[in-house]
Amino acid sequence: MNQLDTAVFLWLNSCHTTTLDPIMAWISARNSWIPLYILIIGLLVWRYKKQSIAIILTIIISVALADQICSSFFKPLVERLRPCHEPAIQHLVHVVGNCGGQFGFCSSHAANSFTLVVCLILLVGKQYSWVKYLFLWAIIVSYSRIYVGVHYPLDVLAGAGVGVFTAFISFKLYQFYVSKYVHEVS
Repeated sequence: MNQLDTAVFLWLNSCHTTTLDPIMAWISARNSWIPLYILIIGLLVWRYKKQSIAIILTIIISVALADQICSSFFKPLVERLRPCHEPAIQHLVHVVGNCGGQFGFCSSHAANSFTLVVCLILLVGKQYSWVKYLFLWAIIVSYSRIYVGVHYPLDVLAGAGVGVFTAFISFKLYQFYVSKYVHEVS
């Protein structure tokens, strides 16, 4: 499995161009997406008024939880070197920007972006069917981590899995507390 993951990584990472390098570095940067997050928060507040507080808190808690599961649990537990730190392939890896921390399993970027998208789909997807198209954004952000040389494909898939799972659990907790609160108020 590790050999296949490494081979797929090296193939995907080798598909780079000088034109795409700065674009993928920008996509991969955390602060690049702040305007998108502000837009989402603004839309939620505009549409859901007071209820938006619970929705936004659910998303924030879910993303923070997914991030910590990856960064504080899996990375120190698994201790899988990032491809750009792996001595056996380091000379083959096309790194765009900074290599990052020593360990890469699982991708926090993938977890965070998939958590956000799945939370939005579960929380407001019935009213805003367009949020499903944010999956493309999450896939591109996740792929950018392979492109810039800091994650293997399985790191990204595991991160996406953590994100989906965390979003689902957070949504279930949101449903429980909202139904309990609404029931008690009624």
